[in-house]
Amino acid sequence: MPSKPTLALIAHDAKKDAMVEFARRHLDKLEDFNLVGTGTTGGRIQEACPGLEITRLKSGPLGGDQQIGAMIAEGKLQGLLFFVDPLSPMPHDVDVKALMRLALVYDLPMALNPSTADILLRSARLTGLKTSSQTPEVSAFAS
Repeated sequence: MPSKPTLALIAHDAKKDAMVEFARRHLDKLEDFNLVGTGTTGGRIQEACPGLEITRLKSGPLGGDQQIGAMIAEGKLQGLLFFVDPLSPMPHDVDVKALMRLALVYDLPMALNPSTADILLRSARLTGLKTSSQTPEVSAFAS
């Protein structure tokens, strides 16, 4: 694994503003990662956070999703933040599904919305650890 873990950032068009806002809020944490992003998403993040280094791949529909999928299969990613728009049809929906399938097959930590991404970014799992807590889980119904 590289000295810094690698995190992929992808967002559908209707979710790009949410991804940019997420990057702004978590700038200090994201600096601890090697970042890759699909074309437009990566560009928008670079504009909003000029000090943040992000490797821009191709646009999702032009092969960026598949480039990230290859990184998953090769073990080069430690996490995936993919802000998905469930309400708009995607012409490259098969590529999107293939990417999510690979994340599932390789048990890659993946967040599909900002709330889950907030939690995932605090997880030690992204740095290669198996857990982020030394304490056992406590049932919500315990008295």
